[in-house]
Amino acid sequence: MPEDYSVAEIAAFLGAELRGDGALRISGLNTLKNAGPDELAFLANEKYSSQLGDCKAAAVIMAAKHLRTDQGSELAQYSGAALILDNPYLGYARISQWFDRAPQAVAGVHPSAVIADSVTLGADVRIAANVVVEADAVIGAGSNLGAGSFIGARSELGDNARIAPNVSIYHDVILGSHVTVHSGSVIGADGFGFAPNGAGQWQKIYQIGGVEIGDHVEIGACTTIDRGALGNTCVGNHVIIDNHVQIAHNAVIGNNCALASYSGLAGSATLGNNCILAGDACVVGHVTICDNVQVTARGLVTKSITEPGSYSAGMPLMNTREWRKNAVRITQLDSIARRLKNLEKE
Repeated sequence: MPEDYSVAEIAAFLGAELRGDGALRISGLNTLKNAGPDELAFLANEKYSSQLGDCKAAAVIMAAKHLRTDQGSELAQYSGAALILDNPYLGYARISQWFDRAPQAVAGVHPSAVIADSVTLGADVRIAANVVVEADAVIGAGSNLGAGSFIGARSELGDNARIAPNVSIYHDVILGSHVTVHSGSVIGADGFGFAPNGAGQWQKIYQIGGVEIGDHVEIGACTTIDRGALGNTCVGNHVIIDNHVQIAHNAVIGNNCALASYSGLAGSATLGNNCILAGDACVVGHVTICDNVQVTARGLVTKSITEPGSYSAGMPLMNTREWRKNAVRITQLDSIARRLKNLEKE
């Protein structure tokens, strides 16, 4: 890929309205505050709009409302090209791939890799040093297995999988196409299944299910997805999972969900489509969350949620608007108590 692009090329790719010099060359992305004269910036959050006046970027992706011309405006001082979009943040996200500098592996199998004879390798796979792929596994075309990764027996990776270094994928795990798994993650380890034996000890329940992950899923570093006790743990399509997320045995995650760092689902919990778990939000076992639910940071879901909406931390979990009202009232308890005491004296 070329090392730089014209502003006009970028505008055409994004479908943006170009205002300014389309011949300017762009060689990188940066923030409004730090961008140089050969870089592209974006303005998506209103609280950073004051930085536009001093921005040195060759071009900025922004909404039309930010390109004002009145002389009293700080924004009027910006003299570079503008790429006008209704959703500047999405424009930035789409163009970021053009400037990704991650090294690209060369197709082929490193001589130190250990590949069982019964493995099926698709075309143009990239297998780095010290990778181990066990018997009867399937590696889809265009997939990239990073150094030191492990793929267990009978597991299947769809086309264009990106497995970062030191990922462990146990046996009988199925990944769809265009799945990314970052370093340190473990998929298919045993779920936390033990039965008390009546003598103060624990009897292990062998986890004989697997894991099934859909297409276009990204899994962050050091995340764990346990295999099912009976049947599979399932993750839908277009799911994004942050670092340090725990998904327990037989949990089910619907399509288009987002799970932030330190969130987790206990065994057999079900998350519907288009749901979001913010940081450290957790769902206890055997409950169901319907579609289009957002659980705010540190929320604990202890019972099923049947109505879409936002729910916030607390015991019990409650609608976010209601929780915020109650949080304000908690800060007023002391003054309320004092007024009540005075009234009682009267």
